[in-house]
Amino acid sequence: MAKRTLSKNAFTLIEVMVAVMIISVVIMALIQMYANNTHIFSSMKKQTKTNQYSSLLISNDDYGFKDKSINLNDLVSDFDLENSLRRKLKERKVKVIYKELEIIDMSEQESEQESDDESEVSSSLALEIGKSILQTEDSSTALLRFRIR
Repeated sequence: MAKRTLSKNAFTLIEVMVAVMIISVVIMALIQMYANNTHIFSSMKKQTKTNQYSSLLISNDDYGFKDKSINLNDLVSDFDLENSLRRKLKERKVKVIYKELEIIDMSEQESEQESDDESEVSSSLALEIGKSILQTEDSSTALLRFRIR
């Protein structure tokens, strides 16, 4: 009897299992990257909206220097907006928190200059530096504010 040598051109079970494990690890890494990117983009979207709302706070001098809870429609009362946008802004409640950081008394500096000039005019001018924090349900942002008193 002649021996037959059979050459197998197929994969073994071990090779198939190793390939499946490698593919599953790569797929899990891709899913994790997708989840992380989705989370990052959603938080960036929330922060972008809050930054847009803070630009409304900058444009209105009546708000931002006192702690107050308001709706965004109050900030844009002077603007001409579409009714649908105005309704959306009425629904959004924000909390404005103001923290006074420093007050620079300008009258002291003026009195030093005046003593050099020999004049006796006094003025009470002060520069107030503060931080306004705009908090929404989703996120918050802070603005540096200057005011002359």
